[in-house]
Amino acid sequence: MKKDMINSKSKNKINPKVLINSKWTKVDVSNKEKHFIITVIKFDEEQNVIECVIEAVMTKNEYAIDWRELKESTLWRTGWQ
Repeated sequence: MKKDMINSKSKNKINPKVLINSKWTKVDVSNKEKHFIITVIKFDEEQNVIECVIEAVMTKNEYAIDWRELKESTLWRTGWQ
């Protein structure tokens, strides 16, 4: 039996333990910032992400983000595209 995939939105699969130095492409480009790299990832004692910093490759601007936003394929694509 096949599942109906027409209405389901795909999500990026992410393991927070391997986020550091990973590359991302922003779907909605602003300020000429399209390509990003994760530069900081910090965990608490229970291995929950407590800080995630992403850096724009062209401008070197850094932004603190909720790492779960990266799961949204409508906002982010894995790798540089």
